[in-house]
Amino acid sequence: MANVKIGFPIEGINKNWPNSTQPKSTSPDLMNVRPRDVSEQRTRGGQRPGLDKWGEGTLIGGAEQPVVAICTVNAVQD
Repeated sequence: MANVKIGFPIEGINKNWPNSTQPKSTSPDLMNVRPRDVSEQRTRGGQRPGLDKWGEGTLIGGAEQPVVAICTVNAVQD
């Protein structure tokens, strides 16, 4: 059996090429990863941290989640 080295795609995602001609150190598909491990400050591939839920429940504007800014955007199309 042959030993095959597969490097981590540190150059990130690149969807411009077919898989057969993918540039070196890139990948056509990545999810929740980053090239630099934050905890050890090494370029070796690391997991992207998850998202924390903000506040309690879905109520926005209560004592725990006060509204601090509101803006409106109007768009005019020709």
